[in-house]
Amino acid sequence: MILMGLEISSMGVNCYIVGCEETREVAVIDPGGNARAILNMLKENDLKAVYIINTHGHIDHIGANKGVKDATGAQILIHEADAKMLVNSASNLSFLMGSGVTSPAADRLLKDGDKIKIGNTVELDVIHTPGHSPGGVCLKTDDIIFVGDTLFQGSIGRTDFPGGSYNQLIQNIKNKLLCYDDDVIAYPGHGPATTIGFERKHNPFL
Repeated sequence: MILMGLEISSMGVNCYIVGCEETREVAVIDPGGNARAILNMLKENDLKAVYIINTHGHIDHIGANKGVKDATGAQILIHEADAKMLVNSASNLSFLMGSGVTSPAADRLLKDGDKIKIGNTVELDVIHTPGHSPGGVCLKTDDIIFVGDTLFQGSIGRTDFPGGSYNQLIQNIKNKLLCYDDDVIAYPGHGPATTIGFERKHNPFL
């Protein structure tokens, strides 16, 4: 499996590239900004982006959707509950930054339990974990899980944005993430990677 990451420094967002060694087809998860850096990484590693997957619709996770899609033709995937955020600057909160950024509309709307096949060898399981946003999702494959802004090392996502819910987020983390083995690696939307076991034992919110 191909797995790469880069931090979009202007937004402090972790963008991940995951895909199939055999076909070199990949998904770009949360291209929050700096499309040029993402495209350079794809080119330098001879990778073909077939999907852009947004774990949720806030501006810091969708900012480079258009740039990456225009250059690669990749399909944009997002949970149905956050789909409007792609095309509405008020919903994705970019209006707060005075930028009014939007993304092309989704090519595919995700639901809990969906599977995203990448190439011949990688399949991502879609886990709906609302609380940070109504359509927040996590994406699991093998012993890793991309958790977006649902869970951080020693913390959790903010719940004070429109559509957020602290109780909902905590319940989803406990019921849908802590059910996995301790050694499952969690890759968050911000900050360092962690493990389910570490968060189970040390996260003060849990």
